[in-house]
Amino acid sequence: MRAEAEASGAGVANDTLYAEHKKIYSAAVQGTFRRIKWAILIVTLGIYYLTPFIRWDRGPDHPSQAVLIDFPGRRFYFFFIEIWPQEFYFITGLLIVAALTLFLMNAVAGRVWCGYLCPQTVWTDLFLAVERVIEGDRRDRMKLDAQPWSLSKVAKKVAKHASWLMIAWWTGGAWVLYFADAPTLVKDLATLQAPFVAYAWIGILTFTTYALAGFMREQVCIYMCPWPRIQAALTDEWALNVAYRVDRGEPRTSLKAAEKARAAGEAAGDCIDCNQCVVVCPTGTDIRLGTQLSCIQCGLCIDACNNVMDKVNRPRGLIAYDTDINIERREHGKPPIFKLVRARTIIYVVMIGGILGLMLFVLLTRATLGVNVLHDRNPQFVANSDGSVRNGYTIRVLNKATEARDYVLAVEGLPEGTTVDAIGIEAKKDGKPIVTIGADQTRELRVNVHVPPGRKLDKSTDIVFRVIDANGGESAKAADFFKAP
Repeated sequence: MRAEAEASGAGVANDTLYAEHKKIYSAAVQGTFRRIKWAILIVTLGIYYLTPFIRWDRGPDHPSQAVLIDFPGRRFYFFFIEIWPQEFYFITGLLIVAALTLFLMNAVAGRVWCGYLCPQTVWTDLFLAVERVIEGDRRDRMKLDAQPWSLSKVAKKVAKHASWLMIAWWTGGAWVLYFADAPTLVKDLATLQAPFVAYAWIGILTFTTYALAGFMREQVCIYMCPWPRIQAALTDEWALNVAYRVDRGEPRTSLKAAEKARAAGEAAGDCIDCNQCVVVCPTGTDIRLGTQLSCIQCGLCIDACNNVMDKVNRPRGLIAYDTDINIERREHGKPPIFKLVRARTIIYVVMIGGILGLMLFVLLTRATLGVNVLHDRNPQFVANSDGSVRNGYTIRVLNKATEARDYVLAVEGLPEGTTVDAIGIEAKKDGKPIVTIGADQTRELRVNVHVPPGRKLDKSTDIVFRVIDANGGESAKAADFFKAP
């Protein structure tokens, strides 16, 4: 336990359960996985910072921002898609898809999300890059921190933290731009005319980004984030994980000692105990100790080890993405096998595809009109002296369109001569009330349905209320009943 704690950058003091924090000075490294991480960082941060400024023409009097969470207008816009408050199930579906995608990524390559795509990883990488530019690489930073305070040290520290704060401030600023027209809000923020809530959220996100990416870093991954614990329970022996190939690396020794041992026909591992895999790790993990909670599977140790293997003329891949099965097979002299496509991954893909397909179908077939009907409870019907029967209803019509529309209210399933009266509505078409409803509004109506005398009625007759767009022909219906003596 103590060895693992020390390897992950946390020492054990006085044999207590408290692990004192030990600052990690990770070194820069070049290689395939580092280039992949740079590419993902540029793409993801570019999307985050620039998306609010993308325009999308939706016509006059409509927001022109491509991605917008419009609380006053009660809309979520994503390019050509509009999501209404009543359609929160789309958000639920997206969250389920996100969770299943995370499970799929885990089944394929362990904590690949943590190592490459997690916001904590992306912003920490950015903060580390700024730190290296200003203070230097690992040894330079260690020397700087050990030096007494001087004008040069103060200047470097101020420059670093000022740069961090600028990144954190723009991170918070970019977030609030998703909730209002971005160019307008930027102008209002600059002229101190923006709402207080905008400044408050920028302040909160500036502080959290600065603290998490600048100071807490690996502690978020090791102690705060629940995903490593969940992931460990979900993974299986076929998942690819960053692994030290013990069969190749052991027994480890120095380069000269290894060369002498091989010349004498003795066993010598490829690992020369250079410790480069540890010093480049952002969480300070020694991957040679096996799979650990602190390892975020970023692959930087693979790059570092491959660079060393190139220099000592040994094959690459001493540290690589591998599976528990293959590690065991190599110990018995068997060739490695890989199963990325298996029952678990197929099930996840089918579930993700099914949910996305269902959401797409609902999105393409949804209506911009809705109606709900509630029958009066007391009295359920009124028998008039002339023999006619009246039932009362409360009808709520929902117009989800972004312009006001006129609707015709009709009832089906009752004898000929039945009339529909909406209280307070004078306009009619062919004897049926015409209801005007504003853009993105609902309207509640008190409606009376009269069946003239002499018509044969059951005690309860199933009926349908239909609301029809007077101009476009779109309609919605709701079933109810008509009571009679």
